[in-house]
Parts: sequence; structure tokens; C-alpha cells
Amino acid sequence: MSDEKIIQIRNLTKIYENGVEIRAIDNVDMDIETGEFLAIVGPSGSGKSTLLHQIALLDTPTSGTILLKGEDTTKMSDKQRSRMRNEELGFIFQYHHLLPDFNALENVMIPLLIKGIRRSEAKKVALQLLEEVGLIDRADHRTNQLSGGQNQRVAIARALVNRPSIVIGDEPTGNLDTKNSDSIYELLRHLNREHKQTFILVTHDLSMAAKTDRIITLVDGKIAEDSRNVSPT
Repeated sequence: MSDEKIIQIRNLTKIYENGVEIRAIDNVDMDIETGEFLAIVGPSGSGKSTLLHQIALLDTPTSGTILLKGEDTTKMSDKQRSRMRNEELGFIFQYHHLLPDFNALENVMIPLLIKGIRRSEAKKVALQLLEEVGLIDRADHRTNQLSGGQNQRVAIARALVNRPSIVIGDEPTGNLDTKNSDSIYELLRHLNREHKQTFILVTHDLSMAAKTDRIITLVDGKIAEDSRNVSPT
């Protein structure tokens, strides 16, 4: 982890109007350092997913600013935001969202092929990632031939294939049993340390959150607590 701020959030507010005003995010300030491994926690309806969507450039705030690597994303066009999202961000979701008609290798290759990378080069990079997540021997298996934990490992490889600066996980272990959850956590932590990438994880799993570098607790759209773990594993 470095002292460089990869994300700077100031006065971030997201308001939804549905007959009544709902402040899903309410005047949030937050800095995230390069290489940090942090968890965002809080009760249901606290604004965790809304905050994650703002950071992931999947939604726009009502007011406030989000600087990503020094660039103000709130002033970008949709095209510029899409470019930033594709180049700088990787996504891991609770459900792997793999394409069932393709095998593990092809699923990991797809983001590179979309970018126009030659198939031979995309295959080489995808195989390297599958080896790193421990699934090189399952490269030709489709999703229905893999376990839930294995499919999530494929999804992690896909999220990392473009070597993003920031990896965003929305309940990445929420669909797994304890054994697989622990295994996926250890993999994410290894990748964080190996590649110095920033990991931001929304989770209800407080035992996993306790192993991260930092825990941000949201309540009613506000940061109720921002604490650093003394000895994360």
C-alpha cells in the first residue's frame, strides 16, 4: 500500500425521488490509497451498493466529486466514463455471470477480444490468469462442469485480465460456503499483494471484512466508522 490516493471522494450525495426524497448517499468524504484492500460494510439499505456503483462509474451522483487517479469522473462524458471503467476497473459479483456457452478459457479471453487483442495473445494472457487462480487444468470446462467456487475463480480471472488498477467486489463470496469463501478471500488477498492492485469489497461477511486493511461502515448513507485493522491476514 502506498500513500498515493487512487480515489478521492468529496461531498458525494445520491438522492432518489420516489414520492419522497431518499438520500442513499449523504455527503460522503473518503480517500482510498493505491494498493489498499478494504471492505465496505453496513446493514441492508445503508447505501453500500449505491456507493459501490458510484465508485465503479455505473451511476452518476446527484452532487459531489469522485476523482479516480486524479481525474474528475463526474465531469466526464458517458464515453469517457466507459473508457475509464474499461481500462481501470475490474468487477467481481456475487453471482459469477459467466457465459454458459463458453468454457473457462473463453470466458476469461472475452474482455481482451472485445478490446481488439489478437486471439493468440488473448489466449496466452487468459491462460496465465487461469494458472494464477489455480484453474489451468479446467480451462476447457464449461460453467456447468465447474463448482461454484471454481466458477467464481474464473470470474476473478476475467475481472483481472485487463490488469485494472482497481478491483471492485460486490459480495464476492456471498454465494459460497465457508470453505470456498475462505479460499476466495485468500486468493483475492494474494492478488492484491502480488499485483499491488486496489481492492474494494462490499460484504456482509464481517469475518472476511476483519481480515482486510480497512473497514468503512455505512449507516443511512453516511460513514459511521472508518477503521484500520491492526494485523490483517
